[in-house]
Amino acid sequence: MMLQRVVVIGAGAAGLCAARHILSHLNSFAPPVVFELTDNIGGTWCYDERVGTYDNGQPIHSSMYRDLKTNLPKEVMMFPDFPFDPKLNSFLPHQEVQRYLEKYCHRHNIWPHIRFNTVVERVMPVVKTTTGDKARTTWEVTSSDLSGCQKTETFDAVFVCSGHYSDPYIPNIPGIENFKGKVLHSHSYKYAEPFSGLSVVVLGAKASGLDISIELAKVGAQVTLGHRQPRFTFPLPAGITQSTSVVAVEEDGSLRFEDGSLSTADVLLFCTGYNFKFPFLDEAQLGLDIQSHVMSPLYRYMFPPAFPSLFFIGVAKLICPFPHFHCQVQFALAVLDGKIVLPSAAQMEDEVRQEQQEKLESGVKQRHLLNIQQDQWDYCQMLARTAGFPPLPPVIQSLYVEVWRQRSVHPQRYRMTNYKLTSDTQWEVVNV
Repeated sequence: MMLQRVVVIGAGAAGLCAARHILSHLNSFAPPVVFELTDNIGGTWCYDERVGTYDNGQPIHSSMYRDLKTNLPKEVMMFPDFPFDPKLNSFLPHQEVQRYLEKYCHRHNIWPHIRFNTVVERVMPVVKTTTGDKARTTWEVTSSDLSGCQKTETFDAVFVCSGHYSDPYIPNIPGIENFKGKVLHSHSYKYAEPFSGLSVVVLGAKASGLDISIELAKVGAQVTLGHRQPRFTFPLPAGITQSTSVVAVEEDGSLRFEDGSLSTADVLLFCTGYNFKFPFLDEAQLGLDIQSHVMSPLYRYMFPPAFPSLFFIGVAKLICPFPHFHCQVQFALAVLDGKIVLPSAAQMEDEVRQEQQEKLESGVKQRHLLNIQQDQWDYCQMLARTAGFPPLPPVIQSLYVEVWRQRSVHPQRYRMTNYKLTSDTQWEVVNV
């Protein structure tokens, strides 16, 4: 039996998870080839103080900032088969997550399979007809190393694990060229001290927008947190005021807000999320529509129906990432291994379209079609049931939901709590 050759694009958490599970199925798969753009593993968890581009001209990948702490406890964040060091607090500085991923890499002997400082230039499907007119797809993957040397190799399957937190999304604001101050995206924000004493308008109040606003207020910045969500009712630090979102910049450089008010600022900081960007793919050839916030159609949030050997790991949003990757990868390998019989491409596409239509009719906005927050647990259960691997323990959902509740009430204090899992269904608060 010929072993399947699998390429993994990206050595962040998703890529390492893919490599780990491929290496545990060497009766079906050859050891993976993992392409990594940078000189280290970790993806977005690998902090880099540089902004702009690497020495090789590629854009800086990580959006990590110096003082970030996880907004999920390690008991929820971990890969289910690889716990964090129990001596650590529940909420961790990013350096501890990076160390965790390095340990994961060592434990599963992934390092030898990673090609660092390698850019994937192109991923092309090659459809071949085999016996009985059955089509079989292989993938030609062209990569280049630091010397610029290009190489094209053939694989049976592709795991795209390059993430979607590296290409900043900046909404169109009329007159932005009139703004007299500094404009930046949170992707390029590293630490708060340079903003001390400045007036900063932060646009966007999801996790990064709120956390960065709190950081800025602590160093004496005057922060206006502009967003379209309902006003926060929990106490915000002195120095932060809420407002509606910015809709335009006037000719004199002042900012006009949705409620009609005007204000000036030294800095306009976008915390507005990221675009999907896969420059190595020809989306039309794959039957995919890739927009800023949405990719479609993706069966099971993972692959284009016409190409069930091209897997995007972790493109769904508002998820518990590492456990989600753990489930998606095992489902994908079960598809490749023939343990799962898929519907026809047309049936899969119809199913995706119908699910999206139901979401839109229920009031979900187009740009939020990949948000699966409340549905992620049933989704992971379905993947486990279909592919025949152990499901996530219910305690992960239970603690995740509790922490989300705490974040919405105590955004400055919730990370001070420590937790312990006492069984597959129970957790408790512990004193450290």
